[in-house]
This record gives sequence, structure tokens and C-alpha cells, in this order.
Amino acid sequence: MELIDGKATAARIRGELRERAAKLTAQGIQPGLAVVLLGEDPASRSYVTAKEKACGELGLYSRDIRKPAETSEEELLCLIDELNGDPAIHGILVQLPLPSHINSDRVIERIIPTKDVDGFHPVSVGKMMLGQETFLPCTPHGIVKLLEEKNIETSGAEIVVVGRSNIVGKPIANMLLQKTRPGNATVTVCHTGTKSLKEHTLRADIIIAAAGRAGTITADMVREGAVIIDVGVNRVPDDTKKRGYRLVGDVDFEAVKEKSSFITPVPGGVGPMTITMLLYNTVLSAERVLAGRG
Repeated sequence: MELIDGKATAARIRGELRERAAKLTAQGIQPGLAVVLLGEDPASRSYVTAKEKACGELGLYSRDIRKPAETSEEELLCLIDELNGDPAIHGILVQLPLPSHINSDRVIERIIPTKDVDGFHPVSVGKMMLGQETFLPCTPHGIVKLLEEKNIETSGAEIVVVGRSNIVGKPIANMLLQKTRPGNATVTVCHTGTKSLKEHTLRADIIIAAAGRAGTITADMVREGAVIIDVGVNRVPDDTKKRGYRLVGDVDFEAVKEKSSFITPVPGGVGPMTITMLLYNTVLSAERVLAGRG
């Protein structure tokens, strides 16, 4: 069994991005990312702060815009319009979830596709489906990079994705279907309506667990030598921890690792790749502007 170290892969990619950002800045274009946060959700605030810190480390311009949860949808849309037209900004990210009085779909669609570094705009999703050049959603793109880093063969492989969210499950399934490398796989998507999850996972060469529920994948559901990509991040009570809980994935890590050839830990696996791929898309957006394609 070999651990897939997301921290190490993210660090390597960030090193490359730092060099690319420096070259762009030397030519008069410093890659710029605007992050918009509404409200005081602690997890969202922590995530936004981490993005801002990462931008500073890579030499990217970061604009952190924080608004009260009561901000109206119209005010938020006007802010996005301003950022769409700002040449210093190459990527726009509106932190989800948004307050209940705001239509998230309308907000995402207001971001112009050339600055949609989250890869959630319908135009970006459509281009991804067609295999055209676009910004790929960050977590699925990070998964692909991890598979690539370890030279894990996907062509012709049986891949089971557990979870069908628009953020992870659906896009990663589509990306691995593409006639690319990594890709060209036979992909099965399982979800809450799947009658026998174990029947599907036992066939899998690669399991991507993105269900959002601890203990979804147990050792008896995994065949010997399978590759396990655990996307889940779940809090489980733990009195031995100062904060009263610990983080685990969707996979029973200790049991499943004995049967797997490769496995991602939680934390330290897929997680570090998400922000890294956001920065990747931001730098790519600036490079497209320099090339006259932004």
C-alpha cells in the first residue's frame, strides 16, 4: 500500500505556479483572484483566509471581499459585474453556500466564463462535457492530478464514483470518461438510489468516494489492489482531541488501506489539491489574457 500524499503534490504544483506567476508579473500582468464571502460561517472564513495566504505565497494579487449575510442578491450581482470588468482580476470565486435568500445559480451564472476559476458556470460545465478547453472544477481536477502524479492507469479501468454532486461526483465521472490521459475509463456512478453499492465497488479498479458520509466504504467492499481516492471530510466525536472531534473521510481508512494499492489519507490527501487547482486556474486565466484569449 502506498499513500497518495496530496500535500506533496500540491507543493510541487504550487512551486511551478510561483514561477509562472513571476513571469506574468514581469510582463505586467499579476494574476489576480477575488474571493467574495457573505456572512460569518467559521468554516468558510477559514477557507477564504487559507486562499488569501496561498495567493500571497505564490505572488498572486488577492482581493478579499467580505459582506454581511444580509447583503441583497442585487448588491452581490452588482459586485460581480464590477469584478467582471476589472482587468486586475483574473478569477472570481463566490464562497458557497450563500445565504438562503440568494439564488446561487443566478450568482454563478453572473460570473463571466473567462473568470470562472471555480469551473461551475454552465458554459464551463458544458465545455468540460464536450472535452473542450475550459476551467475544470478544482476538486475533480485535483483528483486527476493525483492519479497522474502516481502514474495510475485509468485507460480501460473500472472506476466507481460514489456520489453525484455537481461539485465532485458528476464532474469527476465526466472527466475520467474523456478520451484523455488520465481518462478513457469505464465509469459507474453510484448514489443513494443504488441498490447494491458493494456489488459495484467490488468490481472497481479505482474507487472515488465522495458521498459525504463517514464509513461509506468498508474493507469488505474493496477488492485487493484497488486504488482508493477519499474525497470525504467528516467530523466524528473524539474526546481525546482538544476540539472534541477528528476529521475522517468516507472510507474506513485503517481497514481499507490493508487491501489497497494506493489510498489518499484524510486529511492530507485530496484536500490540499482543491485550493491549489483554484490557483492553477487563476494563473491560467492570466496567461490567457496575456495571449489575447482572456
